[in-house]
Amino acid sequence: MRQKWTSKIGIILAVAGSAVGLGNFLRFPSQAAANGGGAFMIPYFISFFLLGIPLMWIEWAIGRYGGLFGHGTAPLIFNRLWQNRASKYFGAIGVFGPLAIFIYYIYIESWLLGYSFYSLKGTFLHLSSQTETVDFLHKYQGVTTKNLFLITYIFFILTFIINFTIIYKGIKGGIERLCKLALPLLFIFAVIIAIRVLTLGAPIKEHLDWSIANGFGFLWNPDFSALLNAKVWLAAAGQIFFTLSVGIGVIITYASYLSKGDDIVLSGLTASSLNAFAEVILGGSIIIPLAFAFFGGSGAQEIARSGSFNIGFVSMPLIFSKINYGMIFSFMWFFLLFLAGLTSSISLIEPAVAFLSDDFGISRKKAVSILGTLSFLICQFPIFFLARGVVDEIDFWAGSFFLVVFAFIECILFVWIFGIDKAWNEIHHGAELNIPRFYKFIIKYITPLFLIFILGFWFFQQAIPTFFLKGVAKENIPYVLATRAGLLILFVVIATLVRKAHGRRFKVKK
Repeated sequence: MRQKWTSKIGIILAVAGSAVGLGNFLRFPSQAAANGGGAFMIPYFISFFLLGIPLMWIEWAIGRYGGLFGHGTAPLIFNRLWQNRASKYFGAIGVFGPLAIFIYYIYIESWLLGYSFYSLKGTFLHLSSQTETVDFLHKYQGVTTKNLFLITYIFFILTFIINFTIIYKGIKGGIERLCKLALPLLFIFAVIIAIRVLTLGAPIKEHLDWSIANGFGFLWNPDFSALLNAKVWLAAAGQIFFTLSVGIGVIITYASYLSKGDDIVLSGLTASSLNAFAEVILGGSIIIPLAFAFFGGSGAQEIARSGSFNIGFVSMPLIFSKINYGMIFSFMWFFLLFLAGLTSSISLIEPAVAFLSDDFGISRKKAVSILGTLSFLICQFPIFFLARGVVDEIDFWAGSFFLVVFAFIECILFVWIFGIDKAWNEIHHGAELNIPRFYKFIIKYITPLFLIFILGFWFFQQAIPTFFLKGVAKENIPYVLATRAGLLILFVVIATLVRKAHGRRFKVKK
């Protein structure tokens, strides 16, 4: 018998936990600051309502529908929606994508646990410049020296064990229990840090204009000219994908553990709202205002453009070293990010576990053991070749490109092939809240057209440079090509297993 969620709050927190991740606190502030500030929120919320919310409802409905047939992943659920031999292979992306992202995501997640330890140890209090924090990060990653790498690797193993112990314990005893504890603690830490930020005023006496209030102005003052740039709209749409975990297959698996009458309309909205609160209110209240208060406008702009790694692992330790009780705030910062990463990483491995246990009849514990062994071995590649562009390559294909492709496929299958009327009824089954009727038009026409636009713009602007490795350092090209070959092999293996699973589950109907 398949496992089920034991409470409505459990599934809401689990889906919110999957969505609330590093992107809320690291990626969103830098995206907003670099793409028009307050003006960025216009394409952001348009993407949220026209792309994020519809895809969220679609995935909740697809997952619950498939769960009624005993399917927990996209391949065989897609085949239920469309009786065509190709459908299951399209669905294979929903197993491949999360697993590929997990391969590198868990290593970055382990850095957060390590940095939590070094925060409590007081290590960052002795770092006085960004040069020193960059040097520490490179040492921790093993890029410049292997002095710290043994400790780094120990934290990776510890993080790996934590993840698979939670997955091993199942839905009720593992995922649901973790999210009920981790999400409230994460929000408490974030609120405490945000309050501390709001009470800082102007911490640098020589620069009274470098204040938190002006930092908020720097982040949110709108540059409406940015709205004429298509890249800003693509950045907003990409942020919605990244932050809501749509287009990846995770929500489908989580929703498959629902019962037939569970309300997915209100639950989906609640999970999305929690994520938006974490991102816009909390994520937007910490990094950029702090950076402005300590480094001024030019420094904050440079930090915003430097990427999530520099913001999280370089700038923030230095800033907290300048604040009273900075050791405690630094720990809270990195530990809340670790909790956010943990609730996301367990969701990334769950589709593969569900695929083996549901469609091959393997016990959950055996499936977790198999995946734990295989994924641990595969994880070594991004760990030991981190500086060779491996992580960026996996992140692009599994964490960006195929997210949009998968979202478009599931949208077409559910809305156009399964049928908009059946899809609309499926979404509303058991719902206490009726979705406004205009959303039926949005889900049928606007959302798929939005996805076509994103894919078309990428092919027009970036396809050729990406395929031909433009901008990749010459010495990294062999590693990037090896990564592409490895991803292709992984997908072929999953597609082969999908074909066998389909034959096993449907052999009676042949």
